[in-house]
Amino acid sequence: MKQTAKIMYALATFMLIMTVLYFVATSQLSDSSTGKGIEWAGGTGMVLATLLALFLGVYFHLTSSKTDIEPKDWEEAEIEDGAGVLGFFSASSGWPFLMAFAIMLMGYGISFFHIWLILLGAVM
Repeated sequence: MKQTAKIMYALATFMLIMTVLYFVATSQLSDSSTGKGIEWAGGTGMVLATLLALFLGVYFHLTSSKTDIEPKDWEEAEIEDGAGVLGFFSASSGWPFLMAFAIMLMGYGISFFHIWLILLGAVM
């Protein structure tokens, strides 16, 4: 997981640089009569992508310190060292679907400015 954390940190750094450049570049463009300004739709997406990569990097970094060393982090590991049980995955849980549905409702509520959808998603 240490390698994955490093990759996510590198991706977050790259996305941060690209986000700053995007904001600077779009603030200098003026293709309409409204004047100069920052293009918020793309900028918001890039900021969220940066935060997602940083969030995953921190998660993998903290998780790697609490778990045993994995074969991919061990330089002398053989292919056979990675074989075996990967973990327990509950197939009978309905919570992932319910969480996704609640987040979808909240997203629709934010997108269409409907407070009742946001509250319904938050209650779920």
